[in-house]
Amino acid sequence: MPFSTSLSVLFARTRLAFLPVFLLVIAVAEAHAGVIHGTVTDTTGATVKGATIVLMSGGKYVSTTISTANGGFQFSTGREGRFALVITAENFRPLDTPTFYAGVADDIERNLVLELEWVRQSIVVTATGTPIPQEQASAETSVFAPLDLARREDFVSVLRLQPGAVVVQAGQRGAQTSLFIRGGDSNASEFLFDGADVDEIGGIFDFGNTSTTGVDSVEVYRGPNSSLYGADAASGVISFNTPHGIANSPQLLFNGDLGNYRTARNQLELAGSHKRLDYYGAYSWLQSQNDLPMDRYHLGSSAANIGWQPIPKLQLRGIAHYGVAATGVPNAWNFYRIADDRKQSDQNLYVSASLDYQLTPDFHNQVRYGAARKREQSMQWYPAGICIPAGSCDLPVGSEGAGNWYGEDVTIRGANGAQVVGQALLNYSTANYSIYPNRLDLVNNRDQVNYQGDIHFTPHLVGLIGFRYENERGVEREPVYFLDEAAERNNYDYLAQVHGDFKGRFFYTLGGSLQRYTVIGTQTSPRAGFSYYLFKPRPGIFNGTRISFNFADAVREPTLADQTGSLYTFLQNNGGQDTIDQLHIPQLQAPTARTYEGGVQQGFLRDRIVFHANFFHNQFGRQIENVGAGLIPELLPNLTPEEQEQLQAFLNNNGAFSLAINSQAFRALGFETTVEGGIGRSFFARGGYTYLDTVVQRSFSSDNEALLGGYAPTYDGIPIGIYSPLKGARPFRRPPHTGFITGSYVKNQWTVVSTAAFVSRSDDSTFLGYSDINQGNSLLLPNRNLDYAYAKIDFGGSYQIRPRIAVYGQAENLTNNQHIGPIGYPSLPFNFRLGLRVMVGKTAEK
Repeated sequence: MPFSTSLSVLFARTRLAFLPVFLLVIAVAEAHAGVIHGTVTDTTGATVKGATIVLMSGGKYVSTTISTANGGFQFSTGREGRFALVITAENFRPLDTPTFYAGVADDIERNLVLELEWVRQSIVVTATGTPIPQEQASAETSVFAPLDLARREDFVSVLRLQPGAVVVQAGQRGAQTSLFIRGGDSNASEFLFDGADVDEIGGIFDFGNTSTTGVDSVEVYRGPNSSLYGADAASGVISFNTPHGIANSPQLLFNGDLGNYRTARNQLELAGSHKRLDYYGAYSWLQSQNDLPMDRYHLGSSAANIGWQPIPKLQLRGIAHYGVAATGVPNAWNFYRIADDRKQSDQNLYVSASLDYQLTPDFHNQVRYGAARKREQSMQWYPAGICIPAGSCDLPVGSEGAGNWYGEDVTIRGANGAQVVGQALLNYSTANYSIYPNRLDLVNNRDQVNYQGDIHFTPHLVGLIGFRYENERGVEREPVYFLDEAAERNNYDYLAQVHGDFKGRFFYTLGGSLQRYTVIGTQTSPRAGFSYYLFKPRPGIFNGTRISFNFADAVREPTLADQTGSLYTFLQNNGGQDTIDQLHIPQLQAPTARTYEGGVQQGFLRDRIVFHANFFHNQFGRQIENVGAGLIPELLPNLTPEEQEQLQAFLNNNGAFSLAINSQAFRALGFETTVEGGIGRSFFARGGYTYLDTVVQRSFSSDNEALLGGYAPTYDGIPIGIYSPLKGARPFRRPPHTGFITGSYVKNQWTVVSTAAFVSRSDDSTFLGYSDINQGNSLLLPNRNLDYAYAKIDFGGSYQIRPRIAVYGQAENLTNNQHIGPIGYPSLPFNFRLGLRVMVGKTAEK
């Protein structure tokens, strides 16, 4: 055979021999090429076929694909960079995803949830601990998105725009603000910043000085959820979330505005991403004179969020919020007409650092460290008021005939028509053992470590396990009165839960936790929830009928003041251990909550209109009261008359005034209704109404002395609870009727938002017991319907002058209502702000 022919045959055989190897190399290379894949579903979990998914990078088109019959899609990128997905489907709202990083050989999963064009649903986390659509949650959760928070400087007005919640601000801008959910106390809810607990020991949280800076969404879960979030989540969970950087290049955003009452606010934000890193930072400054003397307010807020993804399965993230606030505390102006000379300052630092690791495609792990550092200083320089009798306030300490400082002669009128006239005690004098200036310091520190692992056993069954450890430290210090109380707690939580669905129609959540707390011992918190689609969403006038049921138990920690002022602690700290042992006096127990909830959701016109109705029954037991020391012996069970006398003598000899014990119980039942819908893609409206029926079933306090043979205050024969409600009455500041209406219009350059919140009269007290000119109770009014009803109407909007320049404005309290706060506290009148918004950098990619 010629040499050339032999060589040709050799080459041919060589090619044939290497062909399998070559194909294998290609297959391996293709298998390790970058892949972006996922599944497209609707909010019920049903897959969406035929959705168009566009892959974008750097604002430019990369590729397009169509979701398959099972909702799946896949892209092979073959390069590294930051990508985004844009999804469209018939009858669904277009969806833009946040950008994400993908390397050359990375395998990235992005599952997408589409919502119908006419409704506004969201992905929520607080209901189950893992992200699910609102439509699959058995418990009610409200979500406030960036449009709801735009132009707002705080959350006071925002949180009123949901069913089942009452917001009470005792003063004007910056004043102490509390949230009551479904009849629970203001310290019965858990507050989270990016998954880390930030409330004070025992659940107290003041969001009157909490800025919207660095917050792009808020979830409000209505109902107990101690099984996931530990003690204090007894009536709800409020979760604040920090935005991430999403643009490929840095963006700088400035907002500056001015308003009446010498109000000014400036905010600067910087955000972006680079390869595996994303970043966000913000700072704002707000100041206002308010409308009362001695009531100036300022708030400086900063936030930072940095994320890094070294490999596709691992993400590290660190988030911090820091706020510095100072406000005057003029006291209840309508009771005195003289402003108290008191100032409150707060410094709050919240930190969340997390590690997310996708060990396998079905097993996700998260470890989170959370820290909260809360400092509050309350300072009073001198005793404001009118000295009565004149000149007697400067007498030597303990002098006979020494007077005190009082307000002006005023008429106090309640919403129930009752009224009284007189001068109220504003400050005790130095002659009566008060010291000026005086300062009260409160410190609340928390460090916690959480682990959570969620396992996808099947696409329809998810298991969750978790562990939480927290160390809490608190201090209450008032040096001039020799007050220096400190406490430390170590708490542990172990949780387990499953949630899933059956054929996309029946959704369920079953779980519970075992908790070991320093003060309240070992507790358990079970929870179960179900929802079922009687009729799944479909074309037609009447569609998408869903029913739900939820049950949960929960507990709450005592506050620091409860712990240091408890009967048990008082006896222990004052040599009363023998009394504790002999009378079997226990430590403070955990206040409890139990809820049963059932609801129905109904869609109309292919979910262009969605109606919700929920009935709930909450039972709050073993609630803590501060009870007069003289009543305590008669309230403790199984004490003989001799033992009662022994305890009474001990309390008297050691100067006890009032102490904390578990002596109150009340129930709260009601129903919530909401309706929402849109016209096209530009207009969306939502409204709701809540009826709340609360009643105190057990209560002992100094208000009940008449029941034990003592003296109780009355108004024309009507018994009055000075500091807490009486048995059979409603808990204070929980109105039976609340409602809201919101409307938004977004089109072209215009964004317009109008909101209104409505609240009926509620029970309350003037808290002026033993505070008239004779140190009597003539300035008390009947508790029933004492606080005024109100309507608060706000209006705001913006206009985009150019792509990077916009003007905006916000007007609040359009009706100039003075009774939005509780009795005695006039609300901030009509106020407005006008501002300019400027962006530097490329348009953000979602």
